[in-house]
Amino acid sequence: MIYLVLLLISFSLTYFIKNHYIKKAILDEVNERSSHTMPTPHGGGIAIAITWFIGITYLNFINEIDPTLFYSLLVGIVISVVSFFDDIYELSAKLRMIVQSIVALLGIYFLNGFDSINLGIFSTENPIITNIFAFLMIVWFINLYNFLDGINGYAGSEAVFLTVAGFLLFGGAHFIVLVVAVLGFLYWNFNKAKIFMGDVGSTLLGYNIAIFTLYYANEEPTNLWIWIVLFGLFWFDATLTLVRRKLNGEKLSLAHKKHAYQRLNQSGWSHFKVTNYSIGLNIVLFFLVYLISNVYISFSISLVILYIGMKFVDSKKAFS
Repeated sequence: MIYLVLLLISFSLTYFIKNHYIKKAILDEVNERSSHTMPTPHGGGIAIAITWFIGITYLNFINEIDPTLFYSLLVGIVISVVSFFDDIYELSAKLRMIVQSIVALLGIYFLNGFDSINLGIFSTENPIITNIFAFLMIVWFINLYNFLDGINGYAGSEAVFLTVAGFLLFGGAHFIVLVVAVLGFLYWNFNKAKIFMGDVGSTLLGYNIAIFTLYYANEEPTNLWIWIVLFGLFWFDATLTLVRRKLNGEKLSLAHKKHAYQRLNQSGWSHFKVTNYSIGLNIVLFFLVYLISNVYISFSISLVILYIGMKFVDSKKAFS
């Protein structure tokens, strides 16, 4: 029953936020970097955030979530609030980075640190190395999720996939809460979007995925690689695009439209088609970790699949 209530909260909040933003003309205008063609309300991620924090607070109240995980996830309130104001006032990149760094440190603190990194042929439990890695991963996940939120349904469907996959592999009511929080918003965002997620939603989702990754890796070190495979569609695109732009001598702080999903859209694929194909690729990644017990083999195969996918995108719209 609680999940239905949360779904209705997310659905209703997104509807009211959409109408309020239209009335107040708080719209994401079309420019040369846009993938949309009409001014559209943004900031619908507020509904995701409010629903999410209500849900996990309820789980904590009934003792259905590990307190360590709960408090580390609750830190996400900070990134949500700051990103909400960023959606409206466009805060400076320096301020955003300071906030993201503080949030990352707090998240690691409430997780009681990151225990170990196991690369198969090399592992370490040195707390300096492991916690620096955790810090950089949280900040990178926050930003890359924001980078990959650009077309209808793309970021939302990725969140639904990751949380459903997390539930199937690890269990946990927190995954169901996040699924329904996102689905209520996604109804208004999928295919022909009536509202966008905005930074308030994308940064929170990136933070949550980072915390899930670290939390379950603390339970079992090889779980780190399971989450890396599951999140492969986003981190592979964001990381490779960043490297390519650096090699091109581009200023990395400038906005662009060179991610794989953006180039597919430029090649003539609709938002709907790009998003649906991404869902299909995600399902393949899930079955890699579900069917192959050796995480290093599944990770290696996932890299090959993601590379082939990127070459396909390059054939449709060259990276330049």
